[in-house]
Amino acid sequence: MSQENIFLFFVIICFISHSSITDILFLIFFVGNILIKGANVRFEFMLPYQIKEAIAKNIPVVLPIGVLEYHGEHMAVGMDTLAVTKILDRLESQMEVVILPPFSYGAASYAVAAPEQSGTLHVDSAALAPLAEQLFTGLLRIGFRNIHGVIHHQTENFASGMPTDLAFKIGARQSIFKFLESTLGEAWWGSKDMNDYYSKHKEGTDPFNWIKLHPLMDNEIINNYIFDHAGEGETSLLMALAPEAVEMSRISENNTWYTKSAKNSSSEKGELVILQIIKSLINRLKK
Repeated sequence: MSQENIFLFFVIICFISHSSITDILFLIFFVGNILIKGANVRFEFMLPYQIKEAIAKNIPVVLPIGVLEYHGEHMAVGMDTLAVTKILDRLESQMEVVILPPFSYGAASYAVAAPEQSGTLHVDSAALAPLAEQLFTGLLRIGFRNIHGVIHHQTENFASGMPTDLAFKIGARQSIFKFLESTLGEAWWGSKDMNDYYSKHKEGTDPFNWIKLHPLMDNEIINNYIFDHAGEGETSLLMALAPEAVEMSRISENNTWYTKSAKNSSSEKGELVILQIIKSLINRLKK
């Protein structure tokens, strides 16, 4: 038993001997989360042996993707990235996963607000696609074959695509094609070793499933939640995930149509949709 576990055990004994049943139940929940999280290491903190273990176990590797964009006077500009990273903070206590450092410099666009003094930081999708290709190629070369990008920006149009998710989708496809050609040679798909391609494709185990992109909220959640931009839906979500990034007292400073419903926000509404998002993501990451 490690020194940390001995210390934790000692604290538990002391706590139980002087606590009510409610306090004990809380401690069980808290310690349970610590022990589960212990199996999950953020990529930047991983040692080579841990990376080898993650590859061998084919653990999902997740890249949080967002933008920096104006979300009214009452919300932080990092809303889209924070929604993903804070959800993943909670998700990692429920499944084994490797979480990469987040990418926040997506194609925000200036459709909502001009950049001057608003905080919107836009990087064109033409610059993002080759960057995404290089990033995914690097992950493939490391040995990962269960890579996922999770994005929250303009995802009501995820099926048809918007600049940021399309750039990462193109980058993912390009990296897989080039990686396979560099490792297997030209005409790799036509070789006899690929005669089971369509059966593997049906199972979702072919090479083009090595990298998948997901919206933070799936269609069912979007259709049943208050999906918006800086209104009741997003404000409630961020109030639950990162309350320090919301100042409700500043809602009156807004003069935009899309923020009018923000006054109806609550962290309780946010918590309800968070449960749905985590359940959906777990199912999608396990496929």
